[in-house]
Amino acid sequence: MEFIFTDRFKKSYKKLSKDEQKALHKKLSLMSRNTHHPSLRTKKVQGTNDIFECSVSMSIRMTWKYDRESIVLRVVGKHDEVLKNP
Repeated sequence: MEFIFTDRFKKSYKKLSKDEQKALHKKLSLMSRNTHHPSLRTKKVQGTNDIFECSVSMSIRMTWKYDRESIVLRVVGKHDEVLKNP
């Protein structure tokens, strides 16, 4: 699957530490092969119809939605901040 990086995602990515960015790259690699890989802990964001979240680490989450044959990456960051406005 192809990834589409929103401006919001790019901006939130820059706020991550180098270690968090490295962890995100590993998760994106897994996600490109299987969006429901067990280590991603993928689930639908409550109260939404088409937005999903997964774990990058214990404290970092990312959200996305499907767009035809692509995955639109919406935001990445601290768990509570990401889920306030997925």
